[in-house]
Amino acid sequence: MNPRVRGLSRDAAIIVRTFEDLIETVRAIARLFETDKVFIIGSQSILLSWPDAPVILRTSGEIDAYPENARLWEITQKELDPDFPPEASEQINALFGEGSDFHRNHGFYIDGVDENTARLPSDWNTRAIYREVEVDDRTVLAVAPCPEDVIVSKLARLSDTQFRTDY
Repeated sequence: MNPRVRGLSRDAAIIVRTFEDLIETVRAIARLFETDKVFIIGSQSILLSWPDAPVILRTSGEIDAYPENARLWEITQKELDPDFPPEASEQINALFGEGSDFHRNHGFYIDGVDENTARLPSDWNTRAIYREVEVDDRTVLAVAPCPEDVIVSKLARLSDTQFRTDY
């Protein structure tokens, strides 16, 4: 068993994300959308700033991501087929989502999201974490909120959930 997951059952070890998973996510999104910037949000964005974060922080079956050019891609696709206006997040889910070939081949899936999915502080991008990733013959920028902003986002979601439960 991998020493990074000592103490976890074999099944739990399967859902521990790695920095390599994050890099594979960036590459998949960058290739599909021909973009030079990919945003990683949600809990697994921690991997960009802390690749060997504690296992409890990396335990997830998915990585949430979207391309910078999602809206432009959607406009272009709609021009090609006006009867079928696709959403970038749906395209991600279809090709890389739960149950996809990507999921079966890589042991995790990519959850297609957009810039409104996480309730991040309005100025989160001033503290964002950036990392260059080589994709084929070009450099793509991976962007993630700093860990503190991810915590704020999670707390906001928890607060909303708790509020709905209590009231």
